[in-house]
Amino acid sequence: MFEPAPAQFFVRRPSYPWFVVGTVCIGTFIGQVDGSIVQLALPSLEDAFGAPLDAVSWVALGYMLAFASVLPVFARLAEIAGRKTLYLAGFALFGLWSALCGLAPTLPVLIGFRILQGMSGALLGANSVVILVAAAGPERRGKALGIMAAAQAVGLSIGPALGGVLLGTLGWRWIFWVTVPFAVLGTALGWLIVPRTKAFAGDRRFDAPGAFLLVPALATLLLAISEAHAWGLSTPLIACAVGAPLLLGGFIWRESRAPAPLVNLSLFRSAAFSAGSVGVLVSYGMLYGMFFAMSFALVRGYHDQPLAAGLRLTIVPVALGLVAPNSGALSDKRPRLLMLVGMALCAASALAMARLLDGTPGSLTGVMVGLAAFGAGLGFYIAPNNNATMSAAPADESGVAGGLLNLLRISGGAVGVAASSAVLAWGLETTTGMHERTAGAPEAALLAAVGDVLVLLAVFGALGGAMAIIRNDPKADAR
Repeated sequence: MFEPAPAQFFVRRPSYPWFVVGTVCIGTFIGQVDGSIVQLALPSLEDAFGAPLDAVSWVALGYMLAFASVLPVFARLAEIAGRKTLYLAGFALFGLWSALCGLAPTLPVLIGFRILQGMSGALLGANSVVILVAAAGPERRGKALGIMAAAQAVGLSIGPALGGVLLGTLGWRWIFWVTVPFAVLGTALGWLIVPRTKAFAGDRRFDAPGAFLLVPALATLLLAISEAHAWGLSTPLIACAVGAPLLLGGFIWRESRAPAPLVNLSLFRSAAFSAGSVGVLVSYGMLYGMFFAMSFALVRGYHDQPLAAGLRLTIVPVALGLVAPNSGALSDKRPRLLMLVGMALCAASALAMARLLDGTPGSLTGVMVGLAAFGAGLGFYIAPNNNATMSAAPADESGVAGGLLNLLRISGGAVGVAASSAVLAWGLETTTGMHERTAGAPEAALLAAVGDVLVLLAVFGALGGAMAIIRNDPKADAR
């Protein structure tokens, strides 16, 4: 596959590795802007299309499902054919589908474009960590991953506030159009800066059966989680509940025997890598679950305007961004301690907010402090966990490990949104009998249901802390 050479103007400079890191961070940035804006926009989309909560949630879930489903496929294709061209295609297609999302006339069409956008995002995600780690080298890997986490935090920080402005002035279509210029910029800089692929897979066979098993496995799993409250004990739910473990088991069986698997399961023989992988899953589930739940709490329960709700939600990623670079730099010394502190802070703040939510202006100060503590806790956890997990993988498997981290990140976000949507809808239906839209639900009942979601996120935090305790990585703690 043709890959354009980077411009010598950049290559000759001593800071060239950091130019590469910066370019990769643009892709990270626009992905997080898109994700945080969409979470904030879900109540507005519920009104714009007159759609039920479980349908609107697929504007977020469709993207995440598509991303997770094709990420291993694109990661393997990048190993076979080269990373740079696929990475550039990811930027260009992300911009195209973003533009078309803003033109969608109906909710099903919007969800369809979001699925295509998720596939283009997977082209970026399949290559970003690998390109970054290769450019930074082992000695600067922790700092580079910390910068990447900070770029994610900046995108998450700008997203809610920008989304609030756009939703309150120009309308929901602009939340998709706003990322198009960044996609164009990323395409241009990627062409000029990202190096050509130097290492290709020795075995260039492609595992098509594994790819065909992965997509329905993830789809049925998310359907079972997100639609359980709407379907009840029905044939579709039973089919998904039975089909998901069978398909996932089939995928694992296939990957353990495939000569050139999409996912190298041997990495999970390391307790440190396995525990770190679960940590990635739950931490991003907590992040996106918090955005999902608090968007409805602030807009429906506290009657915030979109801008006010966006500014309050910005507290989470701002705190994360302030903490993440320092925790990334310190992660080579005491990763386990940082992660335990982070998850304890997340769980405690989620439980505190669950008790504070009452819809009165006086409780908002405490809620905002809780959001800040939650974001700081994630900042203490995410970068050290990512670095320790990458360190647990053999050097020649860094590309595969990086792809798995991105797969787990987006899968965690999808599980967080699906589980939060299910708990929120279940809580509302239990107390009010309403099982469709959140609009019109009594504030007290809605906020109580959001409180149930926050308790779930605290349980996620306890699981993340447990992963930090059980990881068997004495070398990481000794660094």
